[in-house]
Amino acid sequence: MVIAVRAARRCLRYFTSITNSAMDSGFQQANVVILPNHLANDFEAFCHKNSAPLPLLYRSQSGETSCSPLAKHADIRTDISQYCVYEEGRLVKTVSSLQSYSTQPRIASWSDMVCFYLGCSFGFEGRLKKAGVPVRNVEQGANVSMYRTAVPCIPAGVFSCPLVVTMRPVPAAMLDAAVEVTHLNPLAHGAPVHIGDPALLGIQDLSTPDYGDQVELQPGDVPVFWACGVTSIEAILSSKPSLAFSHSPGCMFLTDIPDSSTSSSIPPPSDSVDPPSMDPNPQLIPLCFLVSHNPLLYSLASQRAVAKIRQLEAVIGEDPGQRGIRALFVQDELLRSCLALSHASSVAITTGFPTHYQHSPPDETDGPPGAIAMATMLLSLGKQVTMVTDRRGLDMNRAIIDEAVRTGVLKTAIPLVTFEDSGPDSALRFLCHNGDPSKPRYDHLVAIERSGRATDGNYYNMRGVNIKHLVDPIDDLFIAAKDIPGIITTGIGDGGNELGMGKVKEKVKALMPKGDLIACDVPADYAVTAGVSNWGGYAVACGLYLLHTCPSHQRYLKKGLGLEHTTPREQLQDWTANLPSVDKEESILSTLMSFGIRSGKTGNLAMEVDGLTFHPTHSDIITTLLEVTLGTTTPNP
Repeated sequence: MVIAVRAARRCLRYFTSITNSAMDSGFQQANVVILPNHLANDFEAFCHKNSAPLPLLYRSQSGETSCSPLAKHADIRTDISQYCVYEEGRLVKTVSSLQSYSTQPRIASWSDMVCFYLGCSFGFEGRLKKAGVPVRNVEQGANVSMYRTAVPCIPAGVFSCPLVVTMRPVPAAMLDAAVEVTHLNPLAHGAPVHIGDPALLGIQDLSTPDYGDQVELQPGDVPVFWACGVTSIEAILSSKPSLAFSHSPGCMFLTDIPDSSTSSSIPPPSDSVDPPSMDPNPQLIPLCFLVSHNPLLYSLASQRAVAKIRQLEAVIGEDPGQRGIRALFVQDELLRSCLALSHASSVAITTGFPTHYQHSPPDETDGPPGAIAMATMLLSLGKQVTMVTDRRGLDMNRAIIDEAVRTGVLKTAIPLVTFEDSGPDSALRFLCHNGDPSKPRYDHLVAIERSGRATDGNYYNMRGVNIKHLVDPIDDLFIAAKDIPGIITTGIGDGGNELGMGKVKEKVKALMPKGDLIACDVPADYAVTAGVSNWGGYAVACGLYLLHTCPSHQRYLKKGLGLEHTTPREQLQDWTANLPSVDKEESILSTLMSFGIRSGKTGNLAMEVDGLTFHPTHSDIITTLLEVTLGTTTPNP
């Protein structure tokens, strides 16, 4: 039967595109690259460093025409319908057989050639269909669309080239199913490496693929991109070997391995490097979340990481002050904010609520500790961080940051800036280089316990007192950011009068004391509510740690490139050391007290926040957050 199927496959020699035959063949397929022996070790290393586009199934011996682990009775010289021939890195022709190159040596002898068989995404199209996910290229009778991206692969030896991806339109409601099916097929490129706006990969026009055919999106579809084995062709073009061969894009090598087989049924090509992860643990299956509308961006995280971040969200939702804050809760705002921050490179954080207008300074102890906790973790993850503050508090906040560095709470000083409304373009010029919306300075703004502008243009504390004279118009930055592609905003609050809580203002007006007066009118993309705002900052820091120790999320961030291994011990230790801790948060609270900053609810100059003493209330919350994050408690799925 297998030999008959392979004979039928060879009869397709004159078809240069794959339609239903690829998906309905019933057997896994492979990309093929054939290179001179002296380049073979470099190319194998290149495959291992870029395992998503180049999942290596088998490396032949020099001159070997068969590949018994993948297909019995195979002959690579004739078993592909169309081959590409390259000389000095140029595509010189396509042929239907390579037999002449083995019998009549030209530039190089066949005995000196090594064949590489690489996993192919056609291997999961049948499974997508079985899961109810439409395969648009098959429906449209077209080859899959393939695009050269602006994402560089990890170089190895003479090989370096851009990543090539396939694009398959998937209905938004079926993204989780598509991700799960392909995640379970790591040797067929695994889970997607990007979901959303193609421009984020450097692809300017989906209607003009570099390889394959245009595949049209249907209403409700989202473009989903998988790493593609045609990356190997780009590697040939860039390395310029004297002679090389490959399959023609879309014309694959058909193996004897049933499409229903698990990826682990294919033996790893080498014992020297770990193959891609094939752990079937359902907690490691990624889930898909929308994190940005403009540009469109979805992100992935494992079920385990998602469950833990949801548990963090539940912890910070405790309401010991009995403010009724749970009424403002929106599921997964913490998770989506953390995902967006994980994708960010430059983050601006603002805090400051001058509720004690009769004191100097008028600020409260809620906000700065959470802001510093987020900044500490973001810096540890390699992000740029800027703090935005009121002019009246610039010198004091600079001194607080310096003291946090001196005591080890912060690893390095953070730039501190102010914003002034000096004209209609002030916010745009602050947020973007030269006021150009295509060149934002920041890709995420975070406000934590920052007084927010109400509907009447004033700023109110929870007692309904107008404190506008103490507040700079930092709200304008959040308003302007809504119209700047690529800037996401988060607001963290515990009462509804904080910047960003405009997202839930109707709930605030209906359910919170004096809500009609005090409710912030300025929304953020994500409104994280907490019993105390500082707790929201701690949870963001913990959530970022969980995402950066999540293999599924890290693979997605890195577009499937780089050696797959656990986080280096030194890096993990640094991230762990930069999590919030009872000692660090007690230290920063003591620093705030030394500057005369008071508890929000009571006005006490004491080790308390919002009238709750640091021990045991705040210290217990921090301890619980760390237990969830570091794995000493088990999250509920």
